[in-house]
Amino acid sequence: MKTETIDDAVFETWSVEETATAFERNEIVLIDVRTVQEYSFEHIQGALLLPMHAFDAAKLPGQGEKQIVFHCGSGIRSEKVARACIAAGIRKIAHMEGGFGAWKAAKLPFIGINMGSGAPQLVNG
Repeated sequence: MKTETIDDAVFETWSVEETATAFERNEIVLIDVRTVQEYSFEHIQGALLLPMHAFDAAKLPGQGEKQIVFHCGSGIRSEKVARACIAAGIRKIAHMEGGFGAWKAAKLPFIGINMGSGAPQLVNG
């Protein structure tokens, strides 16, 4: 995990492996900031959707029990959202480096669309 201190806040960049392990252990809340269309086509099972265009850091819940980790397609949007959280006064926040593309490259499971039936299905990397 990479960390950066910004004033009195901690900005964390998690690897895909760190994110997957913590998510599997129910230690984090994983929030996808991609569009509704991107999420509908394929997403990490159990990740919450909060599209970047609708994001408001002030409306996020606290992180008492689980830390929030954002992700997007490549890591660019999730980094912007995480930095917006720090600007809004959140003292510790994280995003997943490489985004969903890195998740897929690591051969981790996700929900995709069966092109034959149009139904969602588990894809095991």
